[in-house]
Amino acid sequence: MTAKRLCRIGQLALACAGLALVFIPNGMRFTGYLLLGILVVWKLGLFLHRRADRFRTWKICERVFFAGLTLGIVTLAGIEAAIVFWGGADNSNLPVDAVIILGAGVNGETPSAALWSRIRAAEGYLEAHPEVPVVLSGGQGPGEAISEAEAMRRALWKGDEAEDARFLLEERSTNTAENFRFSKTLLEENGLNLETAAVAVVTNDFHCFRAHMIARKQGLKTVGVPAELPWWWLTVNYYLREAFAVVKTALFD
Repeated sequence: MTAKRLCRIGQLALACAGLALVFIPNGMRFTGYLLLGILVVWKLGLFLHRRADRFRTWKICERVFFAGLTLGIVTLAGIEAAIVFWGGADNSNLPVDAVIILGAGVNGETPSAALWSRIRAAEGYLEAHPEVPVVLSGGQGPGEAISEAEAMRRALWKGDEAEDARFLLEERSTNTAENFRFSKTLLEENGLNLETAAVAVVTNDFHCFRAHMIARKQGLKTVGVPAELPWWWLTVNYYLREAFAVVKTALFD
Protein backbone atom coordinates (compact mmCIF):
# COMPACT_ATOMS: atom_id res chain seq x y z
CA MET A 1 0.00 0.00 0.00
CA THR A 2 1.43 3.37 -1.03
CA ALA A 3 2.00 6.27 1.35
CA LYS A 4 -0.54 8.34 -0.59
CA ARG A 5 -3.20 5.67 -0.14
CA LEU A 6 -2.44 5.37 3.59
CA CYS A 7 -2.70 9.14 3.89
CA ARG A 8 -6.16 9.13 2.30
CA ILE A 9 -7.33 6.28 4.54
CA GLY A 10 -6.08 8.14 7.61
CA GLN A 11 -7.87 11.32 6.56
CA LEU A 12 -11.08 9.42 5.90
CA ALA A 13 -10.85 7.75 9.33
CA LEU A 14 -10.38 11.14 11.02
CA ALA A 15 -13.34 12.60 9.14
CA CYS A 16 -15.66 9.70 9.99
CA ALA A 17 -14.64 9.57 13.65
CA GLY A 18 -14.89 13.35 14.03
CA LEU A 19 -18.33 13.60 12.43
CA ALA A 20 -19.61 10.65 14.45
CA LEU A 21 -18.51 12.21 17.74
CA VAL A 22 -19.93 15.62 16.79
CA PHE A 23 -23.38 14.44 15.73
CA ILE A 24 -23.98 11.38 17.93
CA PRO A 25 -24.97 12.52 21.47
CA ASN A 26 -22.33 11.02 23.76
CA GLY A 27 -20.65 13.95 25.54
CA MET A 28 -17.63 13.68 23.23
CA ARG A 29 -18.41 16.57 20.88
CA PHE A 30 -15.20 18.46 21.65
CA THR A 31 -13.09 15.44 20.73
CA GLY A 32 -15.01 15.24 17.47
CA TYR A 33 -14.25 18.88 16.66
CA LEU A 34 -10.62 18.30 17.63
CA LEU A 35 -10.32 15.38 15.20
CA LEU A 36 -11.85 17.48 12.42
CA GLY A 37 -9.42 20.28 13.28
CA ILE A 38 -6.50 17.87 13.04
CA LEU A 39 -7.80 16.80 9.62
CA VAL A 40 -7.89 20.41 8.42
CA VAL A 41 -4.35 21.06 9.71
CA TRP A 42 -3.13 17.85 8.06
CA LYS A 43 -4.61 18.80 4.68
CA LEU A 44 -3.30 22.35 4.94
CA GLY A 45 0.19 21.05 5.74
CA LEU A 46 0.11 18.74 2.71
CA PHE A 47 -1.11 21.58 0.50
CA LEU A 48 1.75 23.86 1.60
CA HIS A 49 4.32 21.07 1.26
CA ARG A 50 3.29 20.37 -2.32
CA ARG A 51 3.41 24.06 -3.30
CA ALA A 52 6.72 24.59 -1.49
CA ASP A 53 8.48 22.24 -3.92
CA ARG A 54 7.85 24.68 -6.77
CA PHE A 55 7.68 28.21 -5.30
CA ARG A 56 9.98 29.96 -2.84
CA THR A 57 7.16 32.00 -1.31
CA TRP A 58 5.25 28.84 -0.50
CA LYS A 59 8.40 27.39 1.07
CA ILE A 60 8.49 30.31 3.49
CA CYS A 61 4.78 29.82 4.24
CA GLU A 62 5.40 26.13 4.89
CA ARG A 63 8.19 26.88 7.37
CA VAL A 64 6.11 29.48 9.21
CA PHE A 65 3.15 27.08 9.33
CA PHE A 66 5.12 24.17 10.78
CA ALA A 67 7.01 26.43 13.21
CA GLY A 68 3.71 27.79 14.49
CA LEU A 69 2.23 24.30 14.66
CA THR A 70 5.22 23.03 16.65
CA LEU A 71 5.01 25.96 19.05
CA GLY A 72 1.29 25.41 19.52
CA ILE A 73 1.70 21.70 20.22
CA VAL A 74 4.51 22.28 22.73
CA THR A 75 2.48 25.00 24.48
CA LEU A 76 -0.64 22.85 24.71
CA ALA A 77 1.43 19.89 25.94
CA GLY A 78 2.87 22.04 28.72
CA ILE A 79 -0.59 23.26 29.70
CA GLU A 80 -1.91 19.69 29.63
CA ALA A 81 0.90 18.60 31.95
CA ALA A 82 -0.10 21.30 34.44
CA ILE A 83 -3.76 20.26 34.21
CA VAL A 84 -2.88 16.61 34.85
CA PHE A 85 -0.60 17.54 37.76
CA TRP A 86 -3.23 19.68 39.49
CA GLY A 87 -5.94 17.13 38.79
CA GLY A 88 -3.97 14.39 40.51
CA ALA A 89 -2.75 16.35 43.53
CA ASP A 90 -3.75 15.07 46.98
CA ASN A 91 -4.41 18.08 49.22
CA SER A 92 -6.63 16.30 51.71
CA ASN A 93 -4.27 16.85 54.65
CA LEU A 94 -3.68 20.57 54.10
CA PRO A 95 -5.38 22.88 56.64
CA VAL A 96 -8.11 25.11 55.20
CA ASP A 97 -10.44 27.79 56.54
CA ALA A 98 -13.37 27.27 54.15
CA VAL A 99 -14.61 25.06 51.33
CA ILE A 100 -16.18 26.10 48.03
CA ILE A 101 -17.94 23.41 46.00
CA LEU A 102 -18.33 24.51 42.39
CA GLY A 103 -21.62 23.68 40.72
CA ALA A 104 -22.19 21.77 37.49
CA GLY A 105 -25.27 20.90 35.45
CA VAL A 106 -28.57 19.78 36.96
CA ASN A 107 -31.12 17.82 34.91
CA GLY A 108 -34.39 19.09 36.31
CA GLU A 109 -33.70 18.45 39.99
CA THR A 110 -31.18 15.62 39.46
CA PRO A 111 -27.44 16.37 39.55
CA SER A 112 -25.53 15.54 36.37
CA ALA A 113 -22.70 13.01 36.39
CA ALA A 114 -20.17 15.84 36.78
CA LEU A 115 -22.05 17.32 39.74
CA TRP A 116 -22.52 13.92 41.39
CA SER A 117 -18.77 13.32 41.20
CA ARG A 118 -18.16 16.66 42.95
CA ILE A 119 -20.75 15.84 45.60
CA ARG A 120 -19.12 12.46 46.31
CA ALA A 121 -15.67 14.05 46.58
CA ALA A 122 -17.09 16.74 48.86
CA GLU A 123 -18.73 14.25 51.23
CA GLY A 124 -15.46 12.67 52.30
CA TYR A 125 -13.65 15.99 52.43
CA LEU A 126 -16.30 17.66 54.60
CA GLU A 127 -16.25 14.74 57.04
CA ALA A 128 -12.50 15.26 57.42
CA HIS A 129 -12.97 19.05 57.91
CA PRO A 130 -16.14 19.31 60.01
CA GLU A 131 -15.60 22.81 61.43
CA VAL A 132 -15.12 24.92 58.31
CA PRO A 133 -17.89 26.82 56.48
CA VAL A 134 -18.98 25.47 53.10
CA VAL A 135 -20.16 27.51 50.12
CA LEU A 136 -22.33 25.63 47.64
CA SER A 137 -21.87 27.69 44.51
CA GLY A 138 -24.01 27.50 41.38
CA GLY A 139 -27.01 29.30 39.93
CA GLN A 140 -29.98 28.00 37.98
CA GLY A 141 -29.56 27.60 34.23
CA PRO A 142 -31.63 26.32 31.29
CA GLY A 143 -33.18 22.92 31.95
CA GLU A 144 -32.59 23.23 35.71
CA ALA A 145 -35.66 23.24 37.96
CA ILE A 146 -33.55 24.23 40.98
CA SER A 147 -30.21 25.94 41.42
CA GLU A 148 -27.02 23.89 41.36
CA ALA A 149 -26.36 25.07 44.92
CA GLU A 150 -29.72 23.74 46.10
CA ALA A 151 -29.12 20.41 44.34
CA MET A 152 -25.85 20.07 46.23
CA ARG A 153 -27.48 21.03 49.54
CA ARG A 154 -30.13 18.35 49.14
CA ALA A 155 -27.52 15.70 48.31
CA LEU A 156 -25.14 16.64 51.13
CA TRP A 157 -27.57 17.39 53.96
CA LYS A 158 -28.03 14.44 56.30
CA GLY A 159 -30.92 15.89 58.32
CA ASP A 160 -28.86 17.60 61.01
CA GLU A 161 -29.97 21.23 61.48
CA ALA A 162 -26.54 22.28 62.75
CA GLU A 163 -24.95 20.77 59.67
CA ASP A 164 -27.46 22.50 57.40
CA ALA A 165 -26.54 25.86 58.94
CA ARG A 166 -22.96 25.21 57.87
CA PHE A 167 -23.92 25.44 54.20
CA LEU A 168 -23.87 28.85 52.55
CA LEU A 169 -25.84 28.86 49.30
CA GLU A 170 -24.56 30.99 46.43
CA GLU A 171 -27.28 30.81 43.77
CA ARG A 172 -26.43 33.66 41.35
CA SER A 173 -23.35 32.47 39.48
CA THR A 174 -23.36 31.32 35.86
CA ASN A 175 -19.63 30.60 35.37
CA THR A 176 -16.51 29.83 37.37
CA ALA A 177 -15.43 33.47 37.72
CA GLU A 178 -18.82 34.34 39.21
CA ASN A 179 -18.64 31.23 41.42
CA PHE A 180 -15.58 32.68 43.11
CA ARG A 181 -16.69 36.32 43.09
CA PHE A 182 -20.03 35.66 44.79
CA SER A 183 -18.63 32.95 47.09
CA LYS A 184 -15.92 35.34 48.21
CA THR A 185 -18.57 37.88 49.20
CA LEU A 186 -20.47 35.26 51.20
CA LEU A 187 -17.38 34.17 53.09
CA GLU A 188 -16.40 37.76 53.87
CA GLU A 189 -19.93 38.47 55.15
CA ASN A 190 -19.49 35.48 57.47
CA GLY A 191 -16.32 36.91 58.97
CA LEU A 192 -13.60 35.10 57.04
CA ASN A 193 -10.42 37.07 56.34
CA LEU A 194 -9.64 36.02 52.79
CA GLU A 195 -6.30 37.82 52.76
CA THR A 196 -4.88 35.06 54.93
CA ALA A 197 -7.43 32.24 54.61
CA ALA A 198 -6.87 29.07 52.60
CA VAL A 199 -9.92 27.82 50.70
CA ALA A 200 -10.44 24.28 49.42
CA VAL A 201 -12.16 24.14 46.03
CA VAL A 202 -14.06 20.97 45.13
CA THR A 203 -14.36 20.54 41.38
CA ASN A 204 -13.60 17.95 38.71
CA ASP A 205 -9.96 16.92 38.39
CA PHE A 206 -9.58 18.34 34.88
CA HIS A 207 -10.93 21.71 36.11
CA CYS A 208 -8.67 22.14 39.17
CA PHE A 209 -5.87 24.02 37.39
CA ARG A 210 -8.11 26.54 35.64
CA ALA A 211 -10.20 27.02 38.77
CA HIS A 212 -6.98 27.87 40.62
CA MET A 213 -6.06 30.38 37.90
CA ILE A 214 -9.42 32.14 38.15
CA ALA A 215 -9.44 32.11 41.95
CA ARG A 216 -5.93 33.59 42.11
CA LYS A 217 -7.01 36.49 39.87
CA GLN A 218 -9.64 37.28 42.50
CA GLY A 219 -7.18 37.16 45.37
CA LEU A 220 -8.15 33.76 46.76
CA LYS A 221 -5.60 31.26 48.06
CA THR A 222 -6.93 27.85 47.08
CA VAL A 223 -6.13 24.16 47.18
CA GLY A 224 -7.88 21.77 44.83
CA VAL A 225 -10.02 18.82 45.86
CA PRO A 226 -10.31 16.82 42.61
CA ALA A 227 -13.38 14.79 41.72
CA GLU A 228 -13.14 12.08 39.06
CA LEU A 229 -15.79 11.45 36.40
CA PRO A 230 -17.11 7.86 36.29
CA TRP A 231 -16.21 7.27 32.61
CA TRP A 232 -12.61 7.41 31.32
CA TRP A 233 -13.58 8.45 27.77
CA LEU A 234 -15.37 11.55 29.07
CA THR A 235 -12.38 12.29 31.29
CA VAL A 236 -10.08 12.21 28.25
CA ASN A 237 -12.47 14.47 26.34
CA TYR A 238 -12.60 17.07 29.11
CA TYR A 239 -8.86 16.98 29.76
CA LEU A 240 -8.27 17.74 26.07
CA ARG A 241 -10.87 20.51 26.04
CA GLU A 242 -9.53 22.05 29.21
CA ALA A 243 -6.15 22.89 27.66
CA PHE A 244 -7.89 25.18 25.16
CA ALA A 245 -10.10 26.61 27.94
CA VAL A 246 -6.96 27.51 29.91
CA VAL A 247 -5.65 29.46 26.92
CA LYS A 248 -8.96 31.31 26.66
CA THR A 249 -8.94 32.10 30.37
CA ALA A 250 -5.35 33.36 30.25
CA LEU A 251 -6.01 35.62 27.25
CA PHE A 252 -9.54 36.90 27.74
CA ASP A 253 -10.90 36.29 31.27
